[in-house]
Amino acid sequence: MDINKRTILWIVFAVSLVVLWNNWMVSTGKPSMFAPAPAQTAKAAEAKKSELPAASATAAAGAAALPGAPAAAEPFKSERITVTTDLFRVDVDTLGGTIKRLELLKFKDGVDPTKNQVLFDVDAGTGKTYLAQTGLIGAPGLPNHQTGFVAKPGPRMLGDGNQVQLVLEAESAGVKLTKTFTFKRGDYTIDVRHDVTNVGAAPVKPELYLQLVHDGNKPAGDSYFNSSYTGPTLYTAEDHYKKLKFETLEKEAAEAAKTGKDAVQDHPTKADNGWFAISQHFFVSAFVPQDKLARTIFTKKVTTNQYAIGTIQQLGTLAPGATVSNDARLYSGPQQSKLLEQVTPGLELVKDYGWLTIIAKPIFWVMDHIHQVLGNWGWTIIAFTILIKLAFFPLSAAGYRSMAKVKLVTPKMQAIRERYKGDPAKMNQATMELYKAEKINPLGGCLPILVQMPVFIALYWVLQASVEIRGAPWIGWITNLAAPDPWYILPVLYAISMYITTKLNPAPADPMQAKMMLFMPLAFSVMFFFFPSGLVLYWVVNNVLSIGQQYVISKKFAPPAAANS
Repeated sequence: MDINKRTILWIVFAVSLVVLWNNWMVSTGKPSMFAPAPAQTAKAAEAKKSELPAASATAAAGAAALPGAPAAAEPFKSERITVTTDLFRVDVDTLGGTIKRLELLKFKDGVDPTKNQVLFDVDAGTGKTYLAQTGLIGAPGLPNHQTGFVAKPGPRMLGDGNQVQLVLEAESAGVKLTKTFTFKRGDYTIDVRHDVTNVGAAPVKPELYLQLVHDGNKPAGDSYFNSSYTGPTLYTAEDHYKKLKFETLEKEAAEAAKTGKDAVQDHPTKADNGWFAISQHFFVSAFVPQDKLARTIFTKKVTTNQYAIGTIQQLGTLAPGATVSNDARLYSGPQQSKLLEQVTPGLELVKDYGWLTIIAKPIFWVMDHIHQVLGNWGWTIIAFTILIKLAFFPLSAAGYRSMAKVKLVTPKMQAIRERYKGDPAKMNQATMELYKAEKINPLGGCLPILVQMPVFIALYWVLQASVEIRGAPWIGWITNLAAPDPWYILPVLYAISMYITTKLNPAPADPMQAKMMLFMPLAFSVMFFFFPSGLVLYWVVNNVLSIGQQYVISKKFAPPAAANS
């Protein structure tokens, strides 16, 4: 075959599609095409972990009678207590002291912009389950997330102060558990304090568990081309960042059912530091247990379409009358790097930039600084595109000069193709000799595209992962740069710019190849219908700059014969 830049361009196009597909597969929890499936590291947990009470969203009310009530007493009647701050509205159920709903007041829903984004929630109609639960194990009857709690009086709105607290108390099996939720102004982190008191006559050895429960489904609005990882994640200083995947928990539960093993899995992450979380597109809820206290992080399938990740910490032996306190934090909010870095080490890793993180993080850093000046993410993308073009200007100049030379010798290449059309080997040999004689690098025209392709893919992941750009408008019809263009204007402009670029390039000697080059703008444009409009904006501006650059360079830097033709 005749080796020229058109063939290389198609190879780059095909490889790019494969890479994008592979990254989509990984982001949606499927195994990478380039690596074997990770080995299953889970094993059956210690028997005491099976003591964890069922984490279903609707526990039987009769099983949670108030401590000390007679057997025939009325079932515990729970209530939801709503706490409102400047950042969110939180519903805490007195049945178990469970956070059952958390509404972010500064972020709109990705599907219905008239509503606020909701993270924790329970909806029996849709099957949505997303909960934060805590409690005690270690002995039968200890207060847990199915125990009835009593709320102490106090303010439920932030008001003029800097914080508001919700205090819940429960007592059973000779142990009193006090949960204190502290909500602070301007902070997505909720302090969760547990005070455990032995009010009985014998020593007890309670253990504290914290867990997040999820239904395993992606959030509404998640689409084929606009998807991100949704599932359990954890981090420790020893093992670093891990994604555990709901699919893995489902397979492990099925295997446990076949073998008769305990269905609670332990992955087993034993440490005295770190955090665990449920990550989703743009947002995350993460428990940060008390530091420097031994813990075991576990994962399990709770019931049909419900999965949990949590931790168990030993509180030691409590003598009668003794009290032990445990301080944890729960971050539930946007995946903003600056906020995540302030909460705990490693939490910023939930902002998933894919396999090109090494390029994507600097890209976002530069764009963030540009945005601080311009104040609009659309103009920020345009300014960033100009910076990229300036950075690659020398390489582009060399590439366009090579293309000008190819355009000059196109008649000679066509003559070679006609002369040796029955002998491909001699055709290639004659073509390479022509390139050598004219001092043409056949790959020169492709180098700018090859170099910019990683930037293009990295920018795709920046737009996919950055909640800062979610819902950010540019001008007119572009009201969300992280969503596809609603009127498809940018993809059409891209097709036009690509068509002009193709016409400025030397025509392929092969008629079939020429038709394919004309088809490529249409193919890309259709694909860009589903891509974030910010990404298409980058590529449109890049093409417009390239057209001007190519025209000037082809006239100014082309060999004299080409310039006079």
